[in-house]
Amino acid sequence: MTTGPDSGPADEAGPRDWGAWPDEPRAASPRGRGRDFGSSASEEGFREETAEPAGDAPRGRRKRASRRGGRRSERATPGFLPKEPDGPDGSDGSAEWAGKSRKSEADPQAVARGICLRLLTMAPRTRAQLAEALRKREVPQEAADAVLDRFSEVGLIDDEAFAAAWVSSRHAGRGLARKALASELRHRGVEEETVKEAVDQLDPEEEAETARRLVRRKLSSTRSLEPAVRTRRLAGMLARKGYGPGLAFRVIREVLEDEGAETSSFADDSGYPLD
Repeated sequence: MTTGPDSGPADEAGPRDWGAWPDEPRAASPRGRGRDFGSSASEEGFREETAEPAGDAPRGRRKRASRRGGRRSERATPGFLPKEPDGPDGSDGSAEWAGKSRKSEADPQAVARGICLRLLTMAPRTRAQLAEALRKREVPQEAADAVLDRFSEVGLIDDEAFAAAWVSSRHAGRGLARKALASELRHRGVEEETVKEAVDQLDPEEEAETARRLVRRKLSSTRSLEPAVRTRRLAGMLARKGYGPGLAFRVIREVLEDEGAETSSFADDSGYPLD
């Protein structure tokens, strides 16, 4: 005898025990591996298997993995870095540079003035030196001439004063003669008339005295040489400083005589007048 369609066998259980006879088979637990969810034993088994294991190691591993994953996500992907704006308003800065370029092109005299003032601050310059500097920087010729003329008017460019100071300084410091001084001034673009006026200020007696001083300074290092070799060494030193052969050999003879060195064959070997 049955008591209901799902009550089971008559001698086993009644309607009060329907929980022991489920109407449909329960799905297997993915972690309980086939255990029935309907029974208390199955529920306890499910709770035991799904419970968190004791200890902090698994949880710590998950935290560390999370941190590592976070750091990886924060890293920028190579090749996809965002480009930061260069301009103060967030632009790429091209408009600002274009404005500066247009400003420079619109006022070439301002550019020329800046170049000249910077060079004159470092050292005195001739007009030709400043003009060459402006040409190398591609300043328009008209603007360069205007600035150079203005600087000459106010006294910032003065080739006459430059030449006079150059002759005085180089003769006293390096012992250069008129010929070498004139060559240096021409090389710096000073006009020939200005060069002549500057070197004529050098007194001939002062020039001869400077030559004697140079020979005396060199004399001690040539005492071991033959008289002819010694004379050639001293004459070559004076020639490199711009002294003419007549003045050079005359000064060398005087200095050697003062030292008591042999000079009997000096005039015949030199080929230059000694007076």
